[in-house]
Amino acid sequence: MRRADREVKDFDEICDILDKSQILHLALCDKNKPYSVPMNFGYEVKDGKIFVYLHGAKEGKKHDILKVNDNVCFSGVSVAEIGKSEKAQNWTEFYKSVIAFGKISVIEDENEKIKGLDLMMRHYGFLQKALYPPESLKAVRVLKIAVDEITGKQHLK
Repeated sequence: MRRADREVKDFDEICDILDKSQILHLALCDKNKPYSVPMNFGYEVKDGKIFVYLHGAKEGKKHDILKVNDNVCFSGVSVAEIGKSEKAQNWTEFYKSVIAFGKISVIEDENEKIKGLDLMMRHYGFLQKALYPPESLKAVRVLKIAVDEITGKQHLK
């Protein structure tokens, strides 16, 4: 990281950034052409490792790409504010962000699918027990990223 003074190294702080991020931007590799898509998410920490869950349709460009390459990257931002100034060269951005790399897989097991959906619902504030009709579970694809590497960065006021 070029700006080591802005690096967030504490694992709990990195998780706090994820907690406060509303959208993850998932980056995929389509041969030699990058492809990025904003997605809703939920996550859990298990044995010190982060697992991110995403959901969406069962077809589409991202799934076509993932059939060929399961390497992914994502970023999340929990704080983003432009720091204005009288002089253009003094403008800045205040932020807290994470970037992560990992492998993504399709969840086939219905219980783990429900777990992933529950984590997503809790992330956005739905705290009751969620019930998913069988036809909804059948129609949705749940993806899971096993995060291999994650870094945080911040520039605060």
